[in-house]
Amino acid sequence: MGLAGIFVGLGLLIWLSYRGWSVLVLAPAAALIAALFASEPLLAHWTQTFMSSAAGFLAQFFPLFLLGAVFGKLMDDSGSVQTIARFMTEKLGPKRAMLAVVLAGALVTYGGVSLFVAFFVLAPMAHALFRAADIPARLMPAAIALGTSTFTMSALPGTPAIQNAIPMPFFGTTAFAAPGLGVIAAAIMLGFGMWWLRRAEGGARRSGESYAPVAVDKHVGAAEDPVVRERATTSGSFDPAEITHGQHGAGQPGIVVALLPLVVVVLVNLLMALVVLPSLDTSYLEEPRFGGITLANVGGVWAVLVALTAAIVLLVVLNWNRLPSLRATVDAGANASVLPVVCVASLVGFGAVVAAMPAFEMVRDWVLGIGGGPLVSLALSTNILAALTGSASGGLTIALDALGATYMQLAATAGIDPALMHRVAVIGAGTLDSLPHNGAVVTLLAVCGTGHRESYFDIVMVGIVGALIALIAVIALGTAFGSF
Repeated sequence: MGLAGIFVGLGLLIWLSYRGWSVLVLAPAAALIAALFASEPLLAHWTQTFMSSAAGFLAQFFPLFLLGAVFGKLMDDSGSVQTIARFMTEKLGPKRAMLAVVLAGALVTYGGVSLFVAFFVLAPMAHALFRAADIPARLMPAAIALGTSTFTMSALPGTPAIQNAIPMPFFGTTAFAAPGLGVIAAAIMLGFGMWWLRRAEGGARRSGESYAPVAVDKHVGAAEDPVVRERATTSGSFDPAEITHGQHGAGQPGIVVALLPLVVVVLVNLLMALVVLPSLDTSYLEEPRFGGITLANVGGVWAVLVALTAAIVLLVVLNWNRLPSLRATVDAGANASVLPVVCVASLVGFGAVVAAMPAFEMVRDWVLGIGGGPLVSLALSTNILAALTGSASGGLTIALDALGATYMQLAATAGIDPALMHRVAVIGAGTLDSLPHNGAVVTLLAVCGTGHRESYFDIVMVGIVGALIALIAVIALGTAFGSF
C-alpha cells in the first residue's frame, strides 16, 4: 500500500498541477496521501518532514532566487536586454535570424537574466526577424528555447542558473564544476540544435511554407493567465505576473553598458569561487551557531550571491537615469522571486515525505541498482523526477535530497569526482523537464502566440534530444577520462 500511495500522490500532483492548480496546495496534499496509504502520522509528516525540508530549501536558495529575479527585472526595465536583442538583430540580420535569436537568448541567460524575462523580450524581436526572413513563426519557440533553456542553463561552466546552483551544497562544488565537460556538452547542444533548426527551416522553404501572421503582443495575456502562471512558477525563478510591473526607462543603453553587468556576473563568480573564498579563513563555519559546516557546503552559493550583488550595483550605477522608478523595479523583481521559490520548496517538501516512507526503500534500491554505475543512475533519477514534476529545479532537488548522500558515498567508493556528479545531475535535470506540462514550455508558447501542435516537436528536438545526446557524451567521457 505504501508504494501505491506514493504513485497516487504523485499522479494527483502531476494531473492537477497540469490543470492549473497551485502547487502550494497540491504538494502537501499529495504528501499526506502518500503518508495516509503508508499508515504514517499525517500531521507529523506535514509539520516536521514536509515543512522542515521546504524550509531548508528556502534557507539555502531563496537569496539566489531573490537576487536573480531583481537582476533580471533591472536588466529588463533599464532596456539592457532589449539593447542586446537589437544588437544581435542588427549584426546578424534576417539572413541569420535563427542564430540571432539563439545567441541573444544565450547571452542574457548566461549572464544571469531569468529565462522568463528573456522570453518576453525576445519574442517581439524574433517575430520581426522571422517576418523579415519569411521563416514560419512556428519555429520561433524552438529557437528561443535553444538559446535560453538548454546549454546556458545546465552545461556552460559558471552559469548562475538556479539549476546549476542546487547541486553545490550536496557535492561541495562550485558553479564551474567540470568545466571542460560542460563546454563540450554546450557545444553539442548548440550544434545539434542549430542543425535541426536549419533543417526545419530548409524543409519549410522547400514546401512553400512562409511566415504566417500571429498575435505578436502576447506578453500581457500570458503574464496574467493564471494557468500559465501556476505552471511557470514551478519551473523557473521569476513569476511572469511581475513582468508588467515596475517601470521601463525611456531610452536604452549602448551595447557595452548593457553587456557589462553580464560580464561581471561571470567574472566575479569565477574569482570568488576559485580565488577569493578559498583564500579566506572560514574556520568559523565549523562553530555550532553556523551549523558546523565547511566552506564546501556554502562556497558555491556565496560566490553566485556576491556576483549577482556586484552586477546589480553596477547595473544601477550605469543606468541610473534609465530607471525612472528604481523602487518599483526592485519591488517587482523581489516579488517575482517569492512564488517560484515557495513552489519549488513545496515540491521539495513533497519529495522529503515520499523519501521518508518505508516503501521508498524499494524505489531507492531500484534506482541505485540500475546498471552502468552511479553516473547513469544519477542521470536517470534526475531525468525521471524532472519529467514527473515538470521542473528541472524541483526534480533535481528532490533527487539530491533523497539520494545525494548516497551518491556521494558511491562516488567516493568508485573514485568519481563530485564535480562530474554535479555536471551530470544538472544536465540530467535539464532534459525531460521540457515535457508538454513544463511551465517554461507553456509560457514560451503563449508568449510567442503558437501552440503545442505547431511548435512542440521542434522544442523536443532542440531541448530534449540535443540535451540527451550531450548527457550521454558527458557520461561516456567522464567514465573514460574522469572530470575535467
